[in-house]
Amino acid sequence: MIPIPSRRHGPGSRRCPALLVTAPASGQGKTTVTAALAHWHRSQGRRVRVFKTGPDFLDPMVLERASGAPVQQLDLWMGGEAHCAELLHGAAAQADLILVEGVMGLHDGTPSSADLALHFGLPVLAVIDASSMAQTFGAVAHGLATYRPGLQLAGVLANRVGSAGHAQMVRESLPAGMAWYGALPRGGHYALPSRHLGLVQAGEVDDIAERIAAAALALAEHGPLPMPPAVEFGAPPAATADPGAPASLAGVTIAIAQDAAFSFVYAANLEVLRKLGAQLCFFSPLANEPVPQGAHALYLPGGYPELHLQALAGNATTRESIAAHHAAGRPLVAECGGMLVLLESLRDAAGHEAPMLGLLPGQGAMSDRLVNLGMHSLALPEGEVRGHTFHHARIDTRAPAALHTQARRHHGQAEAVFRQKRLFASFMHLYFPSNPAAIAALFKP
Repeated sequence: MIPIPSRRHGPGSRRCPALLVTAPASGQGKTTVTAALAHWHRSQGRRVRVFKTGPDFLDPMVLERASGAPVQQLDLWMGGEAHCAELLHGAAAQADLILVEGVMGLHDGTPSSADLALHFGLPVLAVIDASSMAQTFGAVAHGLATYRPGLQLAGVLANRVGSAGHAQMVRESLPAGMAWYGALPRGGHYALPSRHLGLVQAGEVDDIAERIAAAALALAEHGPLPMPPAVEFGAPPAATADPGAPASLAGVTIAIAQDAAFSFVYAANLEVLRKLGAQLCFFSPLANEPVPQGAHALYLPGGYPELHLQALAGNATTRESIAAHHAAGRPLVAECGGMLVLLESLRDAAGHEAPMLGLLPGQGAMSDRLVNLGMHSLALPEGEVRGHTFHHARIDTRAPAALHTQARRHHGQAEAVFRQKRLFASFMHLYFPSNPAAIAALFKP
């Protein structure tokens, strides 16, 4: 738990109905419920903005489809209180409803979803998987509501109920006065498929729109869904960044790999680059497109290169253009999957191996187990940058590490950072808003 300061709102505050969707643990159905709520309210003509608590690339892809608007991260450590306040304040000016999907369980992590709810006064909707559960459902709901003083529980929703009778049983177990948001039946068409890093990317699920609509229909089957109470979002504090930073990438064109193999990019990262003055252009290594002509810097984000080994290995145009970019001494920032592609070879979980770019000596291999997970910071000469790591891959390289990240969790595993000429590569996913000036230095020619 982290201490929660009192909220003080003054001139410039904005009010908007808001709800944080949480659960006792991961895998309870938070994304499905948040997407269903966003879709249903949008179908009623409301403007909906959705946020995701903590680091995540996959859930926001689904939530963007449901809400029709970009989904950004809210994390009190990774982005900071002022950054979160700015995002919520801006959303309140545009939206009729703000939804925030929590991370893991309500009280998991430091800061937790509960910390975020308390800090901004967000009412909480608890999604509880009712599978193999009866009256204990009410005890779990009671615990979520009362564990942290001051937490405002807006209601409870039962997921994966076996029948109408089962739904009624768990509803009757709720403490008196606790609001019921309804239930979703087990085995509905709206289930979202998963793979080793989480949900399958929304663009790979052909019927994603139908799944989201089906969940919304099931949720609203017994009548209109309630609107949560309005929350007052205070104006964010005045910016304290270096006044020279906003234009520090003026005139710089940054090429960004973007396709099914390179898709783990925070919307906030792109926004920071644009605010710094950079021009962004996108290309697809899977389509064998070259680094766009005239690009001064290159960004290879994470994704799923291990699912596209043969395509990446065979695309000579992309490979040669990235190698030429690096040989010319231009900035190249590679994160996680982007770094794996820089190695000499990469092997997937089934043992299939293919040659990669060879700009970093060594090999990468996918593991059937999670290798590292957690929030990390990195002390660069230009200042500290924050972010996270989450991967099932290991690398065996002869390249010396120039730096190591600092895991925020006690006894957490640090990540190596490789720097050769203007190449910067690590398993760490950088969150650019944590230090725009330091990010500008990585991309500046």
